[in-house]
Amino acid sequence: MKVVLFCGGYGMRMRSSADDVLTKPMHLVGPRPIMWHVMRYYAHYGHKEFILCLGYGATQIKDHFLHYDETASNDFVLQGGDVELLSHDIADWKITFVDTGLDSPIGERLRRVREHLGDDEMFLANYADVLTDAPLDRMIEEFAASDNAASLMAVPPQSSFHVVRFDDGHQVSEVDQVGRMAIWENGGYFVLRPEVFDYLPENGDLVEDVCVKLAGEGRLMAYPYSGFWKPADTFKERAQLDAEWERGDAPWAVWRDGSPQVAHAGGPVTPITP
Repeated sequence: MKVVLFCGGYGMRMRSSADDVLTKPMHLVGPRPIMWHVMRYYAHYGHKEFILCLGYGATQIKDHFLHYDETASNDFVLQGGDVELLSHDIADWKITFVDTGLDSPIGERLRRVREHLGDDEMFLANYADVLTDAPLDRMIEEFAASDNAASLMAVPPQSSFHVVRFDDGHQVSEVDQVGRMAIWENGGYFVLRPEVFDYLPENGDLVEDVCVKLAGEGRLMAYPYSGFWKPADTFKERAQLDAEWERGDAPWAVWRDGSPQVAHAGGPVTPITP
């Protein structure tokens, strides 16, 4: 199954200073860029054909893969100047690089790679900046068994802020953490059927234009997941993920044990209705 990665945005919240021009998907977590971790996750489940929706920082991404150094993340033997790799990362990957515009919204980026999806009955999509250990095979299986046009992973809110409830006299009655509320947010992992393009206008948005309309028709599913899920949308979040990798505590690295992860208790797939 093909995997569409949206990796052409400016990533302004990720930048540590005005001089930081590195595109967000190329910020490192351990020895590799964030998007490499996302791609390794998909490859672990057998999905090794990637379509990159490029925009800002396209040259950085192209150069990384054109000059990919396997020794940075694989054991190897050096003898007489020759390198013998003991394992490989991307030798069996197929990566299509597509310029989808510097300022295109995500929906338009998706629209511009339509021809590269061929006649596949389903395809995957991702923002390329969120890591998880969710059981992708189960998410796909349950979506495939339905007649919905799209599915998205739903996760509990990650914010550490507190919600304050008060009456008309401004007397506070309750203080609670956002993460404890009975709400879910878009986790950025999508399984889609080609009919989503029927709902996608020029310069449109995947969520606002496609998912909202499908929800109104009862054709959008959610895969609720309460296990590990963490974005790398800011410099702080990326630094936290990097620290976890260095400690050897990286739940998203499901490829390390050689077998798909067991699902955390997250509930069954749930239809989203208006």
